[in-house]
Amino acid sequence: MSVIDYRCELGPADEPFPERHEGFSVSYVRKGSFGYRSRGASSELVAGSLLVGHPGDEYVCTHDHVHGDECLSFFLVPELVEAIGGRSEVWRTGSVPPLSELMVLGELAQAAAEGRSDAGLDEVGLLFAARFVEVVSGRERGRPEAGARDRRRAVEAALWIDASSHEPIDLESAAAGAGLSPFHFLRLFSGVLGVTPHQYLIRSRLKRAARLLADDARSITDVAFEVGFGDLSNFVRTFHRAAGVSPRVFRKAAKGDRKILQDRLAALP
Repeated sequence: MSVIDYRCELGPADEPFPERHEGFSVSYVRKGSFGYRSRGASSELVAGSLLVGHPGDEYVCTHDHVHGDECLSFFLVPELVEAIGGRSEVWRTGSVPPLSELMVLGELAQAAAEGRSDAGLDEVGLLFAARFVEVVSGRERGRPEAGARDRRRAVEAALWIDASSHEPIDLESAAAGAGLSPFHFLRLFSGVLGVTPHQYLIRSRLKRAARLLADDARSITDVAFEVGFGDLSNFVRTFHRAAGVSPRVFRKAAKGDRKILQDRLAALP
């Protein structure tokens, strides 16, 4: 799966032109509006709508009402579409109106794309696409009951993630290690352990960071890169969201600054 953040600047004065979907895709319209014509049907998409692409289908986008739009688009390979399920006609829906069941996941995906959530963008993208299939096809997917073998797989995957958390890890590589497709691995891991693989990875990194901040003299930048964060600002933001204080303040508290701990306790409900 690949993800593209589209920002279109076309407006009413621009001439529409034919395009073609190169693969399966589902796009969350987060801002603006545009018209969509494909397979003899026309629709108007606004913020919260979904644009659905089927490989080979031609389409035309129009911008008769407002200037520009923004979409977060997920492109899925055929094997992933098959794993998610759903009849072929579901992927020829063309567009879906704003639905609360899909808008909340669309906003979560946007938050993940902007680094405002510890959810993995690839994981949210899979859930978003699977939820789209469920809603459009009118069926709910039940949670599978994990047997002993699957529980062992989930636990072994978690142990591997924890031991390798300082290395680059994505959903695809973790799933390959477990011998499963990304979609089925995500469902299995989340169902057994109650968190997604990416959430567990981030929390493993934060756990190690807290230990280093308390016991080590390395700089905060060095700690961030040591535990696996590739960006200092992302580390500081993620740590603050989890701990309620910055890494610098956490280190002071770990070194015996009682006032910080007292202030945090006083702020608790």
